[in-house]
Amino acid sequence: MRRLAPELLVVGKTQRWSPEEFLRTLLEVEIASRDASGTRARMVQAAFPVKKSLDEFDVTGSSVPRATFEYLASLEWIDARENLCLVGPAGTGKSHLLVALGTAAVEAGKRVRYFTAPELIETLYRGLADNSVGRVIEQILRADLIVIDEVGFAPMDDTGAQLFFRLVAAAYEHRALGIGSHWPFEEWGRFLPEHTTAVSLLDRLLHHASVVVTSGESFRRREAASRSNRQHANA
Repeated sequence: MRRLAPELLVVGKTQRWSPEEFLRTLLEVEIASRDASGTRARMVQAAFPVKKSLDEFDVTGSSVPRATFEYLASLEWIDARENLCLVGPAGTGKSHLLVALGTAAVEAGKRVRYFTAPELIETLYRGLADNSVGRVIEQILRADLIVIDEVGFAPMDDTGAQLFFRLVAAAYEHRALGIGSHWPFEEWGRFLPEHTTAVSLLDRLLHHASVVVTSGESFRRREAASRSNRQHANA
């Protein structure tokens, strides 16, 4: 308001705005500015590794059904505190979709926090070291959506698995989780040390969840092949 008031005052006089019109315009500018500032702050807090949007996601070239994509893009599942589990080979759009949905949620006014699974376990381990893990989990759960990508990328030891379970259990029916993993659920025992932990974890993750199994050729390999073909054609 302070920055734009002089300019708007000139415009208002030129266009013969009433005092009410001038005040309404000034307030609308202030609200829009605060909304933009809030979005920027939430985007920083989300800590996305890259910029991705839903408009950039190639639905027709992916294995995600159009109806499923449209439901996820509606963000209704976040309000319902449901989970999203994306499972499939590397390069099939899991990370892109998770980050794009998180970005859409931020733009819709929601709080989001992104982690890779190793980053999350490391964060929880630091809390365990100084006896603040409970507060760390509470802080993470302030977000409306917690995205945990690359689950199973590295094996978890007993403590790491228990910390991961503790977060999932705390989020259960209170916050939405977005999970990405290249391991099918029946193979989660490959990176979780105890069968009972895997069963309990999946029980909470999948109870209220949309499960999307991605498949097909890697988008990255496809793009690399396309670039190579163009280079050969231009040579």
